[in-house]
Amino acid sequence: MQLDSIDLAILTVLQTDGRISNAALAEKVGLSPSACSRRLDNLEKSGAIRGYHARVSNKALGYTMTVIVHISLSGQFQKTLREFEEAVRRCPNVLVCYLMSGEYDYILRVAAKDLADYERIHRDWLSSLPHVVKINSSFALREIIDRPNVGIDASLV
Repeated sequence: MQLDSIDLAILTVLQTDGRISNAALAEKVGLSPSACSRRLDNLEKSGAIRGYHARVSNKALGYTMTVIVHISLSGQFQKTLREFEEAVRRCPNVLVCYLMSGEYDYILRVAAKDLADYERIHRDWLSSLPHVVKINSSFALREIIDRPNVGIDASLV
């Protein structure tokens, strides 16, 4: 989908305030409410807008530890990757999982309450994932940036 300056303006406003009313959004981007609603529907249907949600603090829920986990598999056959990915999706503490190029096959971001909780996650979930031959865990000391979205180039809006 080609995004024009109005689409980018809508996305910029929604990244800041996902709960804005259609009327207020229309006013901010210079459209009528009905035209804005049509644009919004098109952005949702095209996948430019992937959903709406509240960003809940992991710390508020007691998850004070972030662990970056590097995983190596026994091979990169399609069946091996599929089985690993199906299994890792079931682990509720895995926040992000990327298939990688380079030394490791996957990188995960895992939320844990504390070191004992991570030991449980490692033992009960990560170590039992199919085809895993190596797990390397690094513990985040401090979060510097956690952006929900990439910034939209203001010159395009």
